[in-house]
Amino acid sequence: MKRHALTIGLSHAIACATLLPTGAAFAYSASPDGAADPAGEPRQLDTVVVQGEITYRNRTADIAPALSYDLEYFQRFEPSTVGDMIKRLPSAVFVSDVLEYDAVQLRGLAPGYTRVLINGKDVPGAGDDRSFWVDRIPAEMVERIEIIRSGSANRSGDAIAGAINIILRDAYEFDGAYLRVGAMRYDDGEAQPTFGGVASGAALGGRILAGFNVQDRYNPKVKRSDRFDNPDDRNLVSWEDQTDTRDGQDYSGNVSYTADVGQTGRVSIDGFYVKTDREQVEVSHEEEYDGDEVVTSDVPGRVDVDQSNWGLGLGHAQNMAGGTTEFGIKYAGFKDRSNESEEKIEFVDGEWDAHEAEALDIDVDDRETSLRAAHKRSVGDSAVRMEFGVDYRDKKRDTTHVYSAFEAEDEGDPVVYEADGVVHSLIDETRLDPYLMFSSAAGALSWEAGLRWETTDSEIRYRADLDEPTETVSQDYDVLLPSAHLKWNLTEASRINFSLARSLRRPAFNDLIPALLSEEFGDNDFIGNPLLEPETANGLDLGFEHQLGERGVAGINFFYRDVKDVIELVNTGVPNEAAYDDWADDVEDYMDDNGVDQDTAEAAVPFEPNSFIYTMDNVGDGEVWGVELDLATPLTAIGLPNTGVFANYSWLDSEIEDFIGKRRFNNQARYVYNVGFIQDLPDLAASFGASYRKQGDAFSRVLGEEVLTTYDADLEVFIEKRFGDSFSVRLSGTNLLDAKKREYFSKFDNEADQVDRDFDEYEEEAEWAGPRYQLVMRWSF
Repeated sequence: MKRHALTIGLSHAIACATLLPTGAAFAYSASPDGAADPAGEPRQLDTVVVQGEITYRNRTADIAPALSYDLEYFQRFEPSTVGDMIKRLPSAVFVSDVLEYDAVQLRGLAPGYTRVLINGKDVPGAGDDRSFWVDRIPAEMVERIEIIRSGSANRSGDAIAGAINIILRDAYEFDGAYLRVGAMRYDDGEAQPTFGGVASGAALGGRILAGFNVQDRYNPKVKRSDRFDNPDDRNLVSWEDQTDTRDGQDYSGNVSYTADVGQTGRVSIDGFYVKTDREQVEVSHEEEYDGDEVVTSDVPGRVDVDQSNWGLGLGHAQNMAGGTTEFGIKYAGFKDRSNESEEKIEFVDGEWDAHEAEALDIDVDDRETSLRAAHKRSVGDSAVRMEFGVDYRDKKRDTTHVYSAFEAEDEGDPVVYEADGVVHSLIDETRLDPYLMFSSAAGALSWEAGLRWETTDSEIRYRADLDEPTETVSQDYDVLLPSAHLKWNLTEASRINFSLARSLRRPAFNDLIPALLSEEFGDNDFIGNPLLEPETANGLDLGFEHQLGERGVAGINFFYRDVKDVIELVNTGVPNEAAYDDWADDVEDYMDDNGVDQDTAEAAVPFEPNSFIYTMDNVGDGEVWGVELDLATPLTAIGLPNTGVFANYSWLDSEIEDFIGKRRFNNQARYVYNVGFIQDLPDLAASFGASYRKQGDAFSRVLGEEVLTTYDADLEVFIEKRFGDSFSVRLSGTNLLDAKKREYFSKFDNEADQVDRDFDEYEEEAEWAGPRYQLVMRWSF
């Protein structure tokens, strides 16, 4: 592994610190994140069953800007997954299918710009861009969700857009038990069950919490596509109707054990497991107009998803060496054993013409082992606190893609797939990240400043076919990440946060693998670039927050990111094999038409390729900025203490220059907002409420294709009845406005045609799903 003088020096300082003479140790409240003060009492789990009052956003004591939302903030609308929860939060955008909330895009940036943590730790996920699909975690496992707007030295720096920290329920935080049973009814009449439970209490010299959840996931959708020569003439060349039904089950569980050790120590063990079994069935009918011929096609497709995430962590904190020392180890993994297949049965003027099919078997095994050591102490007798530590992580991501194809000779031939290529890669990535941080609070001012040094050593072993030898490439880089935060309490109710921090985004896994993929972008091939450098960003956040009464809070935040070495798709300028095949066909036609030999024909027919090899490269710099507002408060000031209102609005913008000109970062929505209310009826032991969400247009431009995406608004409502202190029934409705997603595709054969606006095809696609209703009962005991 490549070593750096600063890395060695800071790592050595950690070891030396534990040998320092004992001074004034930190109070026990400096225990690991998520642990409760031992003097306090755990919250009762029946508060999740029968909520005595409306819950608003938490007002955190963090110096770095962060927003915190307990599960009770979301619970009355009965979210199924963490994705359902996050969609209600400021600047959280999803450019997914209708009613799918998988890869979150904070501040509208692509999912790879957002870091998703579980209990403050990184976990591997499904996204090849290093993103984690938040719809895999059920809402019932969660204690709270934090949005961390700016980086600090004691956290991983790969979060240009920010980080989302999903805190699972902790044994020290909760006491009691409850069961949850319910069912969801969909627009097509299908009903799917859900059930789960949580229990926590004292055991084995400490406290234990265990929870499980099983829920059926179902999403029936309808799509319609119309394709034209270009957007101006609107000459219809083909159309497609499609049904898309996703049906499956998610199984999950989590455990937590925490125990005090001696007078000042605490040990904790936590683990989670989530498994997704899902099938997605697409059935399309296409009609294409080719001159005087009408070409119709039946296109059945299927995706079988078999994915699992898990994590197991062990932590220990102890007052020692003049402060508090923490050690932690985490082992986490992700597996994907999925299959995708699609057939196309084609008829010309009603007569069978062709039957083709292709399939892809996906085998991904991603494992991470991480170690952490940190020490916190006062600096002499001053109010300044010092924290230093080191994070070590070893990741191995083993991926195999097996491509298969079929082509019938006669109508009725059974589909028998034959191997059509294999791409195998093993990415071994090792990180060693030491950090040093200081903080202090004096009167109305609190500050934090730190430095993190992230080093990455990666080795990529790959082969484009099982018969080919394995090749190896490596890439090492290091990034210095300074950060500084200031919190100024103007009054007891008002404060200003100011942050400066540098962050980064590492390249996507598939972008690093230098294996040639045929016709990955239309007729163009793709090859990864193992020499990609990470993107880096210098960021600024400036926010104001004001407490409204006892429970309300309102805030406004301005953010700016100056992003360097942006990674995007580029044309290598090298023609691909298809270009040479097309030229060879033209040469052969010239020989037949003119009766000349091949050399003469090749000299006469110019080689003018229309398809090339694409790759990813660091193309330049860009800027991102925006304003975020949020409000959550009871209306006590106007005599309505049992009425709570919620609202957030984010205006998002950016600029980057590509091969055509300036545009926003790909798929960044212009805005996103949520508004809602909850009305509690104490005398009736009931409540009701509504939530309305809307996000703006998102535009994406890459070589060969441009996409404009729009979403209709989403309306949700609930009504709840409570029975005593241990039972509640809640009915909720989602997508009550039959929201549609619309996409407008501009497609081009090559870069030159795209610049000249010479369209290959223009497509308009609409996708929609009907409303869904959920009835849930909770019982605490």
